[in-house]
Amino acid sequence: MPDTTGAVDRWGPAVYRLACAATGNRSDADDVFQEVFLRYHRSAPEFASEAHEKAWLLRVTANRTRSLLASPWRRRSVPLEDVYACSGPEESAVAEALAALPPGDRTLLHLYYYEGYRTEELARLLGRKSATVRSQLTRARQKLARLLKEEP
Repeated sequence: MPDTTGAVDRWGPAVYRLACAATGNRSDADDVFQEVFLRYHRSAPEFASEAHEKAWLLRVTANRTRSLLASPWRRRSVPLEDVYACSGPEESAVAEALAALPPGDRTLLHLYYYEGYRTEELARLLGRKSATVRSQLTRARQKLARLLKEEP
């Protein structure tokens, strides 16, 4: 039996932050979080190190958010936040600009800036080439900068 409780304690915050960054809302992030650790518990993978365990969990998180966002049901529904918009003092220009980015860009920026992964690590984690990750990061940064400049 895997130590799921220990994994949630160690890596839960990182998984949840990535799920929030990629999905853009807490309810979807909660669903992704639960499914990631359910998969962890069911598959009981063996890891070479803690870094390998974290990378596995973040990759599953990225894949699950991508699947969730691509689901046909999601494309036919309107998020509750769009119907009943509310803004609080905790919202910042950066958070709003990040939320306006496509999920893939949010995921890359989150893993790079918040989780501290280097481009080579991101390439392995996401199954892409290092040069591709670098160019995608550059484009995501440029999009974010444009969105921030457009703020009143």
